[in-house]
Amino acid sequence: MKRDQIQTLTGMFEAHAQQTENGVEYWLARDLQHLLGYTKWDNFQFVISKARTACEISGHDVSDHFADVGKMVQLGSGTTREIDDIMLTRYACYLIAQNGDPRKQEIAFAQTYFATQTRKAEIIEKRIREIERVHARKKLTHTEKELSSLIYEQTGQNKNFGIIRNKGDQALFNQPTKSIKAQWNVPDSRPLADFAPTIILKAKDFATEITIHNSKERGWKSEPDISREHVTNNQAVRNTLLDRGIRPEILPPAEDVKKVERRLLSEEKKSTKKPDVLDNK
Repeated sequence: MKRDQIQTLTGMFEAHAQQTENGVEYWLARDLQHLLGYTKWDNFQFVISKARTACEISGHDVSDHFADVGKMVQLGSGTTREIDDIMLTRYACYLIAQNGDPRKQEIAFAQTYFATQTRKAEIIEKRIREIERVHARKKLTHTEKELSSLIYEQTGQNKNFGIIRNKGDQALFNQPTKSIKAQWNVPDSRPLADFAPTIILKAKDFATEITIHNSKERGWKSEPDISREHVTNNQAVRNTLLDRGIRPEILPPAEDVKKVERRLLSEEKKSTKKPDVLDNK
């Protein structure tokens, strides 16, 4: 396929892309029918049917990607009538292209076009999850520093923070910190939180915030008092997770958050770097 053909088809596909109120990109099946080179709606419906089946087999909710709608069309007599149409997500369009007639040039183009677009969306989603985890780790670091300062102010002992945090981990995981670190292969020199998934980082942060609040409000001056509070809060958070089907001690570890942060910074630097240009001298 020649470059000018690719550019023309790209423009046509992007011109028919629309946005819902929630910002979800979609195409209408009646438009896609012609973009993919199908002249008869009945023939195209057969392709859509196969795509729906593929969507269901892949474990996705079909209604999330294929939404039946009505469309008003102009008749030759000047009147209008409503015909059936379907709102299709990018993923639905990809499945339709995969189930279309491979002899059609438009189908060959669409298979690559929508596969590329779908892959871009997956990359964006992954990056957003990584950014969220890095932020959650930084937030926990800030909260634990606040608790450490509070403990020193109210008990006069630096070592009490480590004791209290370990007791909180024991309550959250129902296992000692050392056991979870061994399970996750966390180096002795690294904190457990650097390898914790986002849900655990947020759980620990929430329990710690409550401990800080109540310790201030009640003016506790001893390690046992603050420890009891921290244990109670972590147990409460654990129970909430268990009620939602999440057992902290069986969750797999996440990638080293320091590596994730370095990768994100590297990607950010690359994105702001000036693009290479041809030397016309």
